[in-house]
Amino acid sequence: MTNEVIKSLYERKSVRVFTDEEISREDKNSILQAALQAPSAGCQLLYTILDITDESKKEKLAVLCDNQLFMTKAKMMLIFCADCRKWLTFYEEAGLTPRAPGAGDLLLAVEDALIAAQNAVTAAESLGIGSCYIGDVMENAEEMKTLLQLPRYVYPACLLVFGYPTKQQKTRKKPERFRLSDIVCENSYQDKESAQIREMFADRTDVKTYDEWMAAFWKRKYESDFSREMNRSMGVYLRDFL
Repeated sequence: MTNEVIKSLYERKSVRVFTDEEISREDKNSILQAALQAPSAGCQLLYTILDITDESKKEKLAVLCDNQLFMTKAKMMLIFCADCRKWLTFYEEAGLTPRAPGAGDLLLAVEDALIAAQNAVTAAESLGIGSCYIGDVMENAEEMKTLLQLPRYVYPACLLVFGYPTKQQKTRKKPERFRLSDIVCENSYQDKESAQIREMFADRTDVKTYDEWMAAFWKRKYESDFSREMNRSMGVYLRDFL
């Protein structure tokens, strides 16, 4: 590895089992401040971070996020919301009449929120604090809106849980990434040919054939109940923007 930052990025993996050690106020503040240093469109910081400290709310979120009960053991929980609302209030404060936000505004805000979230993840890793992204916060839109008191034009882009990893979590193997040649296209998008696709997964299917492994993965992820619910909920949020 060329330096400690890149080494940290290679070593970081999702942590789902935490020790009982608390995250200090100083470290928590450092993680939050690091999030705010992330690149942002026009330096608008088109996101709001919800710091979830209420234990009953954590429990409800764990259930709504596909019953991932390990979340309740985390020592810090942050929700990064794409926020297309707050700048409307800034404009209105100046006596302006802003247009309604559109899908492009939402995507820009989602970008801002996720870049900030990754800064928080990287900062936490540098402090020896593990983290895990919870994409399921995009599910159950109606209940999420009520629980988090989300107004119109505010969308929960991702949820992060943090805590000190157990020894097992530190030593377990990180899933292998694809090769650069599998992911990087030069100058323009290029579809993979049949042989290239099968080569990509040659070392990933264990004892199963490519077709068997892919069918199981397809059913578990793409055709899963949570995936369908995530898409349904996204439609609920998108109604504000379309």
